[in-house]
Amino acid sequence: MKQGLSLRVSQHLALTPQLQQSIRLLQLSTLEMAQEVEQMLDENPFLERSEDIAERETFGLEQTDVPVSAGEQIAEASLPEAPGSLLAPSTDSGSAASDGAAEGDALESKLDGATPVEESWEGDGTVEMAPDDSEWGGEAPARNSGSGDGEETASAADLARSPVSLQDHLHEQARCLRLSDEDRAALYFLIESLNDDGYLEEGLTELAEAWLNLSGTPTLVGVPDDALEQREMLEQRLSVALQLLQHMEPSGVGARDLGECLRLQILELRNTAEARAALAICSQPLELMAKRDVKRLCNLCGIDDETARAALSLIARLEPKPGRRFIDVERNVVVPDVIVTRAGRGFKVILNPDVMPRLRVHDVYANAMRQNRGGRDAAGEAGHAAMQQRLQEARWFIKNIQQRFDTILRVSSAIVERQRNFFMHGELAMRPLVLREIADELGLHESTISRVTTAKYMATPFGTYELKYFFGSSLGTETGGNASSTAVRALLKQFIASEEPAKPLSDNQLSDLLREQGIECARRTVAKYREALRIAPANLRKAL
Repeated sequence: MKQGLSLRVSQHLALTPQLQQSIRLLQLSTLEMAQEVEQMLDENPFLERSEDIAERETFGLEQTDVPVSAGEQIAEASLPEAPGSLLAPSTDSGSAASDGAAEGDALESKLDGATPVEESWEGDGTVEMAPDDSEWGGEAPARNSGSGDGEETASAADLARSPVSLQDHLHEQARCLRLSDEDRAALYFLIESLNDDGYLEEGLTELAEAWLNLSGTPTLVGVPDDALEQREMLEQRLSVALQLLQHMEPSGVGARDLGECLRLQILELRNTAEARAALAICSQPLELMAKRDVKRLCNLCGIDDETARAALSLIARLEPKPGRRFIDVERNVVVPDVIVTRAGRGFKVILNPDVMPRLRVHDVYANAMRQNRGGRDAAGEAGHAAMQQRLQEARWFIKNIQQRFDTILRVSSAIVERQRNFFMHGELAMRPLVLREIADELGLHESTISRVTTAKYMATPFGTYELKYFFGSSLGTETGGNASSTAVRALLKQFIASEEPAKPLSDNQLSDLLREQGIECARRTVAKYREALRIAPANLRKAL
């Protein structure tokens, strides 16, 4: 084998660290972006927030030319002048002294009619302020009357706004019951075993075993030493506690399944024919009720058709999840990245200032590093090079964030320009749009447009939408044009909302209605769009 050297020229794409960071920041959502900024602020000492100037700091500059009122002049004149104070009148100029004397005479004439104040003041002669002089100012915080542990006492308004959990609501009711320590402990264990919907996901046998395996299980009087007998005894106590729990509010809490939850709620209603029929229906397989198989339910329960329909209507008004209103859901409020508002005959697209981090390079640290170039030894040079790299990373991070928001603004402006009809008339006027159109217009790659439109939101006059919402496939029309799939879904929603409840429209009928509007849409496509809108089929939408 002969060895040799050869020279070959080739091109390849190399992603620098700065470019990699730019691509990664571009695809982050608003929440992920905020977390990335916080992490960078913790790791890089050369990066700091650029806080806005407070109003109290700019007040003096803005009010320099505002004339001083007479009341303020009187207040300033009544202040004692310290020796050498800047407020004291200068004696170097005679004109200044005469002007000061004239102003003093004028102020004395205004003060002549004021009520004289006695100069006697009882005090201990000290001029030091107490650590807590809240009585001297209305804006001073009130003194806490708590335990003195330094924690601020929550106000009544804060307590009123704090959500009450299902467990807290049930514990409050359990305190009103006269129970033994053993029954109260069993009831407490059941309450803490409920899920967010108010159901017991495990049976009493499993709960009894779990209670025995818990460390620090409360000692119960009369519990035998044998493990099997202990479990049976605890299961009996839990059964009694379950009866108490299922009679608490909200109705249906403590159920093991949906059927039991509905039956508990029906038992609290008046004993009517509809209630008895509903109780019998809930004892049957729930699949029959979900399919609204009225004929089979009538045969199984021994009731007539009219009573069955009235019972199903009663069941539909019950709450399938008793703990729903107590769930402290952390609301994922969508914060828009872009805000679109009307501006004359057009629209104005701006970035949301609330999501834009205000960052800058720490001037003090940067200047200190610039002045100190490091020592002559190798350790000093290496430390200076590492700090120089951190400074460069801070500058890159700020630049990449600016580039990220600039790209989002450009893409959003192009979307608004293409979907102008949507912003004027709503989703029925949405036109077909693909990523390639925006990419060709802005000179970017489709992958870049995909990253920009993922998890980024736009606030419009019709609501807040993800940027991907404005992109949709096209459906052919009779005139040879194209209709957006988003507009077709909106049209289907409008058809279903206006249908007769007793005679809902089938997928074939919806397809025919779309064809009358000039849109070619097959029945399978209609079913796909209907399922995407989470709309039930015609047989389940039919009113009883």
